[in-house]
Amino acid sequence: MTDTPFLPDGYHALAPGKLANLVTFLEMTERPERPRRPAPAGYAMEPVDRWDTEAFLDLYREIGWEWLWSSRLLMPRDKLEAKLAAPHMRSWCPVKDGRRMGIVEMDLSGPHETEISFFGLVPDAVGGGIGGWMMREAIDIAFARPGVKRLWLHTCHFDSPQALPFYMHMGFTPYARAVEVHDDVRLLGRLDESAGPHVPMIRNGRRPDLG
Repeated sequence: MTDTPFLPDGYHALAPGKLANLVTFLEMTERPERPRRPAPAGYAMEPVDRWDTEAFLDLYREIGWEWLWSSRLLMPRDKLEAKLAAPHMRSWCPVKDGRRMGIVEMDLSGPHETEISFFGLVPDAVGGGIGGWMMREAIDIAFARPGVKRLWLHTCHFDSPQALPFYMHMGFTPYARAVEVHDDVRLLGRLDESAGPHVPMIRNGRRPDLG
């Protein structure tokens, strides 16, 4: 990663069928000193002992439909199943009335750091302070690991416009940006064409006029 060249100034054409995403990386290096909050009424944070792949994908699509979450939809099935079963990958879900209302997925492979690889709520759980409670739970879990000195995550401009200010309010500091290029999963039939309405789908793309 340290040898990856930086993009020069100017426009950069994308191949047809591709999307480009501006990604912001954020971190915290110590647990914020905040009073612990009780769970919202009817909610509990429950660990996922083992994912059923279809159940994971259903929840992933429900949370990420509006924001074009795509990385796990682009992953070959065998690699996805291996990822979900990897011992260093752990997930917790806020549960209400037996229904999983969101997901916190963490990569625990680093001895001194933890990555929150996914964080999100189903649409009807957004609001009411559920996200703040869920993030505080995630921060506590991350820093409870012996030796952990850093917690990090990333968000992007395809995500909810509330995501970046929310993470900063919770104590994360932006430290880097990157451009992610990937397939438009709608064109591959892995997500409904109506998903991600803020990102228009270009069915027959061509080279742009860059002047």
